[in-house]
Amino acid sequence: MKTADIAFPNLGIYISELPKGITIGGFTIACYGIIMALSMLAGLWIACWQAKRTGQNKEVYMDFVIYAIIFSLIGARLYYVAFSWDSYKNDLWQIFNTRGGGMALYGSVIGAIVTAIVYCKVKRYNFFLLADTAVGGLVLGQIIGRYGNFFNREAFGEYTDSLLAMRLRVDQVHPANITELMREHMQTVEGVSYIQVHPTFLYESLWNVMVLVLILVFTKRKKFNGEIFILYMVGYAIGRAWIEGLRTDQLQIGRTGIAVSQVLAVAIAVAGIAAWIVVRLRLGKREQVITRKD
Repeated sequence: MKTADIAFPNLGIYISELPKGITIGGFTIACYGIIMALSMLAGLWIACWQAKRTGQNKEVYMDFVIYAIIFSLIGARLYYVAFSWDSYKNDLWQIFNTRGGGMALYGSVIGAIVTAIVYCKVKRYNFFLLADTAVGGLVLGQIIGRYGNFFNREAFGEYTDSLLAMRLRVDQVHPANITELMREHMQTVEGVSYIQVHPTFLYESLWNVMVLVLILVFTKRKKFNGEIFILYMVGYAIGRAWIEGLRTDQLQIGRTGIAVSQVLAVAIAVAGIAAWIVVRLRLGKREQVITRKD
């Protein structure tokens, strides 16, 4: 067993040193922040590419993304705080301490969607067309953004010895995320203790690659505005419902032990499938009526 900050032992991958931040001139920039910035730029690029591909003005998306980034970050923080209220209720100023961690991906998605609704209302733009076009950028941003969790040694799952199992130094992981099962299988090398876990950040990133490919392939085959958006919501939700069940840092509904994101994912998947079926059936009936008239 080799020593390393992070390792995938069953794949023979060992990363000896992986900093959580980069220090320049006495100022430390978190790797998480750098990854987030890259994910936003990549998301904007693919949204503009999708706009050009479908004959739209990319300036609409360059304008929209400014608001979307701001309010998706606010949404991510508010969502996390809302379901971790016990950690903030006695010190409200900590709500603004984002450097201490605490951002929820579903909150950012909700923030982006609400922003899009308001933006389209003000600009008199078709929300569903914008959603179909921008959602490719959103999912690419999620693919890249999950690697921020990798640098932070967070958002991992329970103990595993599977092919993709990830090994982490205990002293670089938040103690609250270490379970009894992890402790039972803890290993120590040269005085350094390690846990071995499911790399759920990687699972979600790879799952979203499949969702992105599906979106890009299906874009020019869609039958109505909003169909790509529904495809994304259902595809992402199905993956999230499964992956969330593996994580040890779930945001839960009170003291029920039920993961908020799992419940939300299942609800979104069911609602999305139902909406898709209803709209498709209506379109089918309209086509039949038109055919009969002809």
